Amino acid sequence: MPDGSLSQMDLKYLQQAVDISRHALEDGGNTPFGALVVANGEIVGEGTSSVVKLRDPTAHAEVMALRASGQALGRHLFEDGVMYASSEPCPMCLVACYWARIPRLVFGASSRDVAAHGFEDLQLYRELTLPNDHRSLQEEGADGEIKTDAVSVLKAWADGLPEPVVPKL
Repeated sequence: MPDGSLSQMDLKYLQQAVDISRHALEDGGNTPFGALVVANGEIVGEGTSSVVKLRDPTAHAEVMALRASGQALGRHLFEDGVMYASSEPCPMCLVACYWARIPRLVFGASSRDVAAHGFEDLQLYRELTLPNDHRSLQEEGADGEIKTDAVSVLKAWADGLPEPVVPKL
């Protein structure tokens, strides 16, 4: 993503995300990541990597920014938002942006830059392309009665919706 394609407003918000990452590093040695969500021209949520401080492996900067945005706006979907991140998001954070329906993501350092400085993002992206039986995390799905029971809970949820569910197979 060349800087030339970014607006002055994009550069302003992206610089703020980078500044958040710098403050995270300077404030007790947190990992150096920062993010913010902008909706309708206003910052609605900021986040810094709080993994170590909160002892929470999901407390990445982008996730924290999404959480703060949800609290500020009283909703969980941000179709009107832009995520600005100091670095290209890891797979978890990228998918969190998809779940939040963020339509646009602007980042500073690339995943290669992040990997060059010791973070596993590229390794995780690569692992997710492998078949399940070649991944370091072994996934096992149930079958039989417990699977039927688990599916019944999903069906009950879908049956309670005002509109029929459209399968996403």
